[in-house]
Amino acid sequence: MGRLTVLTCCVSAEYECDTTEYLSKDFLIRVKTGDLLGAGTDANVFIQLSDAVGRVSLPVKLSRRLRNVNERGSSCVVRVRDPFLGRVTRVNVWRDAAGLADAWLVDCIEVASQGHVTSVFPVHRWLRAERVYSFLEFDSCVPQDDVHAGVRRRELEEKRHRYTYCQRFVEGPAQFDFLREKARLLLKTKSIGSSNDSWSSFADLAKGYENSLGEPNAMQYWSSDRWFGLQRLQGVNPVMIQLCTSIPDKLGVDDAMLRPFLEGLSLEQALTSKKLFIVDLELLDGVGAVEGTELCSPIALFYLNKKDELMPVAIQLFQEKSPDNLVFLPSDPPNVWVLAKMYYNNAEAQQHQSCTHLGFTHLLMEGVVICTHRHLSPSHPLFRLLAPHFLYLIAINSRGLEKLISPGGWVDKGMTVGVNGMFELIRRGIKRWRLDTMGVVPAQIAGRGVADHSVLPYYPYRDDATALYAAIERYVRSVIDDVYSEPERLTGDWELQHWRKELTQPRDQGGVGLLGVPGDDEKGFTTKDELVTTFTSIISTCSLGHASANFAQYEEYGFVPNYPGILYGRAPRSKDTEPSERDLLSYLPSRVTTRDIMVITKLLSYRGTQSLGDFEVRYMYDPVGSRAAETMRAELRKLSDQISARNATAEFPYSWLDPAFVPNSISV
Repeated sequence: MGRLTVLTCCVSAEYECDTTEYLSKDFLIRVKTGDLLGAGTDANVFIQLSDAVGRVSLPVKLSRRLRNVNERGSSCVVRVRDPFLGRVTRVNVWRDAAGLADAWLVDCIEVASQGHVTSVFPVHRWLRAERVYSFLEFDSCVPQDDVHAGVRRRELEEKRHRYTYCQRFVEGPAQFDFLREKARLLLKTKSIGSSNDSWSSFADLAKGYENSLGEPNAMQYWSSDRWFGLQRLQGVNPVMIQLCTSIPDKLGVDDAMLRPFLEGLSLEQALTSKKLFIVDLELLDGVGAVEGTELCSPIALFYLNKKDELMPVAIQLFQEKSPDNLVFLPSDPPNVWVLAKMYYNNAEAQQHQSCTHLGFTHLLMEGVVICTHRHLSPSHPLFRLLAPHFLYLIAINSRGLEKLISPGGWVDKGMTVGVNGMFELIRRGIKRWRLDTMGVVPAQIAGRGVADHSVLPYYPYRDDATALYAAIERYVRSVIDDVYSEPERLTGDWELQHWRKELTQPRDQGGVGLLGVPGDDEKGFTTKDELVTTFTSIISTCSLGHASANFAQYEEYGFVPNYPGILYGRAPRSKDTEPSERDLLSYLPSRVTTRDIMVITKLLSYRGTQSLGDFEVRYMYDPVGSRAAETMRAELRKLSDQISARNATAEFPYSWLDPAFVPNSISV
């Protein structure tokens, strides 16, 4: 055991300690305490250094006389001298039971040695009293390579007691200062008023956006057919449009009805030339609605014209053909057609918030987060791969369900389905969601028949999402190829295999119940390609999947007629009388509800974490993982430049999947 002398000890939140002057045999130890409530400790903390040939130092006490140096968010810096120790490749750290806190959260330990070479030991753990924790450099290894496998197993067993599943509603998924910011935005919108009065005109409604939260761009063209088509391609729910290869029997259209809108083509010619597209919201059929409203389950048909513009040509508001279930057309009286489009968008908004946004990102991924904590050690390289994309998810879900989706909360007031209908839609949706189709961007797009640029030339969501997914996939593959250099390393990784088993296990049997996870229920994961698909899907869902569904909310929902969360009254069943402007306004929510919709969707449109690849907390320090992350960042910068150049000349810019604006995780 080496002879060691402690020379200095200091504490700083900003690494400001004087560390410039030290000799060749000096070592600089930095221990970073996490920045969470209760993270610090005033216990006696010790660290021991070991080099590549097994030489071990005496224990170093991380303390300073009469001062706690391991406070929340701080860095303890100790300078020591050991003339016999080489480059440090392992550290042991422990604390006694002194003090009040029962655990200490450590982010990272760094040891700078001769020649200013720094060894990094990422910890990212709560360290309990009277236990010795041992970390190799980079702390990234599969369980069969860990010389402390027993300690690792015990640590995971304890985490499984802390991380347990619950279903907040029957058959549901396993799963910044919000209130202060809401109060600030309510103050900015006070000119709208807080009454239940209706709007007197669309001009009156538009005035509510002056000097408040800003005008959503859609205010200028919300009622146009061109914009209605663009909402399917670059709106807040751009994953619904699909190629129409045949007219469903339940859709009451024929050649004579549609021919005027097909630029001289017959209905059959339009189908065979791949000019017709469809959205069928049959998932909504039979779902309840809050009092005073009616939920449609519409089918909308679109035609790609000679200008490559996607234009609506028919809307049927309910699923089955009947005399009072009319097909609305662009040739109908203008306000009849506008009202039909409003009711279609109102229906799609329910699907968007319930499934595309909440169910398929927030709630499904919460189950994945819990499963990961239960089965992958913080030392596992694939835990380190996923961890930046799970930041804040559990906290924001808990807060969101409490503040927005509770009975009598915002969803009950601002969405046609209300809380009960939203939960019903989520129940229906998660039974259809599969990781290998809906969670894999190229497969999801191809499954709707819209991957081919010659079929649908302008589809910015497709182009940006596909490019982002490919960059994430290359990043994931680089890490997985390094971790599992031999097939037996994959099949022998019991943490990974247990993770997959619980991920796919039905919810009523204590699992996450995720469908479509690659691999075999008996053998588990057997190939690296299966891992690449699974981990790329999870990361992309937490980043680009959530970004595309979330950050355009104010632009879409903020001006209520554009994408109404709620409409009052019955959907139209006649074309005989054209509604007046006042009639259209009567369907819209009151001033106070409009104000609430504006404020909440503005809050939900805020970005909560840094840009994709620019990690708030660095988990991977190993050379391969570090290079892979830097390569991905370079690719994303290039993609961001390309998207910015496109948007600079675009009539309708689409920036929601610009990598500069896509966060790492679901944090809002």
